[in-house]
Amino acid sequence: MPTVEEYQSKIKRVLITKEEIDAAIVKAGKYIDSLYDGRPILLVSVLKGAFVFMADLCRAVSVPCEIGFMCAKSYYEGTVSSGVVKITMDLDREIEGYHVIIVEDIIDTGRTLNDLVQVLKARNPLSLRVVSLLDKPSRRLVDFKGDYTLFTIPDHFVIGYGLDCAEYYRNLPYIAEYGE
Repeated sequence: MPTVEEYQSKIKRVLITKEEIDAAIVKAGKYIDSLYDGRPILLVSVLKGAFVFMADLCRAVSVPCEIGFMCAKSYYEGTVSSGVVKITMDLDREIEGYHVIIVEDIIDTGRTLNDLVQVLKARNPLSLRVVSLLDKPSRRLVDFKGDYTLFTIPDHFVIGYGLDCAEYYRNLPYIAEYGE
């Protein structure tokens, strides 16, 4: 376990403040409300990184919403997808008949999220969208774009607001660049 000094020394600089995140979440909630016009939705958080974002986003929408959680991993050899997504924790309900929004912390290479979208589409939801807190398009390895992104960032390793490094820093109320 790091000492407090070691822990704090790895926070290189704040990239997105708590206030900026809060304002962007209000806008995202209004966007979601406008799409569904009172129709119920199912927000699906991809664990672990998106849990903080999910908590704030579900409070920012006024349409009726349920929440669900998933963990998924994709296995790749080199730069080619094996096409196999391993669901390590699945939803506890069928999604047919739901308007589903995947709530993701960051779109990086896009591989796992792209595959997860295909898995969920096969379950016949009424609609399926992806809302991400962060997008790092310079790292994309597959042609994938979320439906709504709060912030586009450069290729930095980021921590805070649910994002971690070795399970630490998830509790920071802002997004920071991690530095050695």
